Amino acid sequence: MARKPKVLPSLDWLAPRLRLARALSLAFFLGLIALLVVNNLWFANLHGARVEVILAIELVPLLLLLPGMLLGSARAHAWVCFVVNIYFIKGVLAAFDPARAVFGWVEIVASLGLFIAGLLYVRWKFQFERRMAGEGR
Repeated sequence: MARKPKVLPSLDWLAPRLRLARALSLAFFLGLIALLVVNNLWFANLHGARVEVILAIELVPLLLLLPGMLLGSARAHAWVCFVVNIYFIKGVLAAFDPARAVFGWVEIVASLGLFIAGLLYVRWKFQFERRMAGEGR
């Protein structure tokens, strides 16, 4: 039997959700970058390591995706969903250390928020583009 195709949501339903998901993903993305910078510059005990090197290692994956995130690329948002798992794991490891627990939990919340907002943006962006192309009318 042929499966009945899923009905795409209307443009009126998709447009505000797309804007909200994009705004939230950008806010969490930039917040995660700010969190890493602030923590490494003022709070982290790097045991003699150079701050510039640690920041470069932590920020390069996010900075590579920054142009696509700012442009609203669905592909960049999808890649962010993969990359942000590194920061989630790092946050979980930090949350177990009593000296870094607050930073760890903030990093967990920021990375989880970015993952969810980015995932929703990708889904709704593709549905929006399919609807704009005339599919599902």
